[in-house]
Formats: sequence, C-alpha cells, structure tokens
Amino acid sequence: MSLRLFCGVLCGALLTGGPAQAAEPAKSAILFENVRIFDGKGSSLSAPSSVLVEGNLISRISQGPIQVEGEVQRIDGQGKTLMPGLIDAHTHLMFATLPQIALLTNDITFATVAATRAANDMLMRGFTSARDLGGPVFGLKKGIDMGIIQGPRIWPAGAMISQSGGHGDFRLPNELPALAGQYSFGERTNAAMIADSPDAVRQRTREQLALGATQIKLMAGGGVASSYDPIDVTQYTVPEIRAAVEAADNWGTYVTVHAYTPKAVRQAIEAGVKCIDHGQMLDEATARLMAEKGVWWSLQPFTDDRKSPFPEGSANRLKQLEMYKGTDQAFALARQYGIKTAFGTDALFSAEAAASQGTMLARMGTWYTPAEVLKMATHDNAELLALSGPRNPYPGRLGVVEAGALADLLLVRGDPLQDLALVADPANNFQLIMKDGKIYKNSL
Repeated sequence: MSLRLFCGVLCGALLTGGPAQAAEPAKSAILFENVRIFDGKGSSLSAPSSVLVEGNLISRISQGPIQVEGEVQRIDGQGKTLMPGLIDAHTHLMFATLPQIALLTNDITFATVAATRAANDMLMRGFTSARDLGGPVFGLKKGIDMGIIQGPRIWPAGAMISQSGGHGDFRLPNELPALAGQYSFGERTNAAMIADSPDAVRQRTREQLALGATQIKLMAGGGVASSYDPIDVTQYTVPEIRAAVEAADNWGTYVTVHAYTPKAVRQAIEAGVKCIDHGQMLDEATARLMAEKGVWWSLQPFTDDRKSPFPEGSANRLKQLEMYKGTDQAFALARQYGIKTAFGTDALFSAEAAASQGTMLARMGTWYTPAEVLKMATHDNAELLALSGPRNPYPGRLGVVEAGALADLLLVRGDPLQDLALVADPANNFQLIMKDGKIYKNSL
C-alpha cells in the first residue's frame, strides 16, 4: 500500500462521525429549472433552460423540460443566471488573512486555523477553485477534499522556491549568514524553500512534487512583500530555472514564476516556464515574446484604490506604488497581443483584501467587457489549471456549463453580463453555490 493511500485510509477510519459539512444532503439528482445560462464561453445568456446534475456532473441541458426518474431535487431558478463557479488563479490561502508579522511569529497551526476560515469564506464568495502559489497548504487541501472543512478545490504549489535574498526569503537579518544545514521557520513549515544552485532547485522542486504539488512556483524577480530585494532585481539564472522546469516536466506539469520586469521574464521563458505571474512592468517586446511562445500571463488588477498592508513611506509601500503604475499598460499589452491571460487576486496579509475577491473581479471591467471578464475567471482559468496534466487532482472539465462537465455552479440574481458589479456582492447576489454537485449555499 502506498504512503498516500495508507494516509487516506487511516484518516477515513478516524472520521467515523462523517464529514462536518454544511452542504445540503446529496440527492440522486438536482434539476435546475427556468435558468438562463452563461456557459463560460459565450457573450450572451441562453434562453430559459433546464440543467440536470447527477452525482458531481452536469448530465443534461435542455431548453425544454427534462424528465427524471427517481428522487430529484427541483430548484426553480426564477429566470436567474446559472454560471460556472469562479476560479482564482493566484491565491495564498495560508497567508491571505493574517498580518505578515503574525505569520512569522506564531505557530503554524494558528495560520492553519485562520486558513480554514479563509477557505470557507472563499467558497461562499463563489470561488469554487483556486491555484495556490505558495504556502504550506497541502493539509488544508486534504481537509477540504475529505469534507472535514469547506473550501474551494485547490491546485497547490506547496513551498515557493527562492534564492537567498529573493522574494521568498523571509529570514530575519540576524539569521544571515545562514549556517550550513540550518533551516529557517519558513523552510521548516514548508512555506518557502531557499535554493541557490541548479542542484538545490532541482531537489526542492522534487520535494514539492513528492508532497503533492500540482505546479511549481519559483521567484524569478524582486517583489513587494519581501524585505531584501528591490522590485527591479532579477533572481535566479537560466540553468537554475531550467532545473525546476525539467523536474516538473518529468512529472507532467509546469513551472510558473513570480516576475515583474522584462529581464526576469525573458530568462524565465528561455528556461521553459509556461506561466508568468504579475509582470506589471513588462515592455512591448517581452509581451510579444510571450504571445509567440504561448506563455500564460496570470495578471492581477492591482490598483491603488484599496487599503495597503504596508505603512506609507515604507520600502514595501514604495515598491507597491511602483508596481501599480504598470497595471494599465500590462492589461493593454495582454489584449494587444492576444496573450493567454488568467485572473487572480494574490490577496496577502489582509482579511480586508481577501474579502474583496469579488470586487477585484468586477474591477477587471476597467480593461475588459463583462463577458470577457467572466470567461477569464471561469473557462480560461480552467484551461490554466489543466496545464497540471496528470498532476491535476480533480480530473474533469471545469469552468463551463456543459453536459459532462463537473458541477461547480453559481445561481446569480440578475445578469452579470449586463452588470458585472453583481460579482462584487456575492453575499446578496450569489443565491446558490454548488461545488462538485453539492449545494453549499441556497438562499432562494
């Protein structure tokens, strides 16, 4: 028996009381009637339709009545919008809601407690899937998948991999220089791993894959939240990044990198990465290269209209403001060159920022039509998740309302294709939330 299978059997035996979920008891079938469908791809809603969910799959869709034998739960959609569950392509569930100092100075179990709440809240905002790009999230994912707690499907990267002094180096100055064989708090908790050679990067990548990573996250350039690196610096070398790419490719998956600048992005592309996260400071030539190579651009609507977790005048705040200045240009380049673009929030160290997930999605209307925004946060983000190939923990089609797709669905009061602001108030406007064929909210 494999270690993972043994752990699953053991945990299942311990949970004799059954999963502690608030989901409605599953019926043999759930039939949505009189709904107008946004299928995740189109630019208009369907005519009034019926959608049958059997098990965890959408089994039939019809503009006429659907006949069902046996027990069925009927839901009158009242002409409201049925759409796919939302997907956030850049999250850090373990770090989302607590201040950075709390994460660095408390036992990791405290962060886990906060993360269980954050995961439930994310699901209640209609985000049924999330790509987690750094943090000790494997246990949280397992708890959600087993039904112990509620939350979205998680594609975990595990520990972010960083060079010394890089964006993932959260050691205190008095911990440097590091002693040989001495691991920092972040490394001991698998939040971030330091690796300073191709061999070290390869080893750390293989470790995360062994633990269950669905993709690998490297820090390829300077960042806002880190202490040592100016935002313009380039991190890692092509051989170091290529070591991670080769190790991930051997497992059938890919590497994404944190990077803002042209130099950092260009060397990452040369090394074979398939996704760039952030990139707010890119130039036109680099955007053109991304389009030519088919590299994904995971962008976030970072603008200076929300409270910052960093004090005014601090180095982190100044880096943040410098990055914000490039957001408009980044989205313009992504559109101009038809780059495959994903939506993510990258909420960190702030419960207020995490709660604004829907508001950030609505803000995407600054650069895209409502249909384009919703397609990006459903169908397109699902395509990015599928890059994990055989490491995908949830086989099946997501991000669409189609027969045979996984039943992650939202019932929305109103038409978000006409009024994108509806997604900014999920508490009132998402009247039903379904994940994997189970109803987690029903306020009809």
